[in-house]
Amino acid sequence: MVNPVRALRKAAGLSQAELARRSGVAQPNVAAYEAGRRSVSGQMLERLRAAARPLPHEALAARRSDLVSLAGQYGFDNVRVFGSAARGTDSLGSDLDILVTRSPGTGLLTVAAFAADASDLLGVEVDVMTDGGLNAGHEILETAVAV
Repeated sequence: MVNPVRALRKAAGLSQAELARRSGVAQPNVAAYEAGRRSVSGQMLERLRAAARPLPHEALAARRSDLVSLAGQYGFDNVRVFGSAARGTDSLGSDLDILVTRSPGTGLLTVAAFAADASDLLGVEVDVMTDGGLNAGHEILETAVAV
């Protein structure tokens, strides 16, 4: 029988220490759950499962080319990231902020559909902005980095 805590930790590519840090659960407790010395409740398993999800920058790194391809399917190019993921300060509750250049005639519903599909692709919440309405020198334009 596969231990669910070990399985989710291994699938996420995390060490016990990293899972403990992300979840706020002491590392010896994570080890005890994995070894079967301690029973894991459904609530605790969900807490550990949430902590094992990728951070936005990790999800982006894993699927970067897929995201750029998806953006192209929607008529977007010059895909960039800004915000906490670009700064390296993202956390479990962070979303991924994406800045794109849109083709003429690409409307708000297309932006929303791309954001939803990008969220599904990456497994993290994605917010999408287009650069067309930003003034030169805007902080987002200044801090956004190429995906």
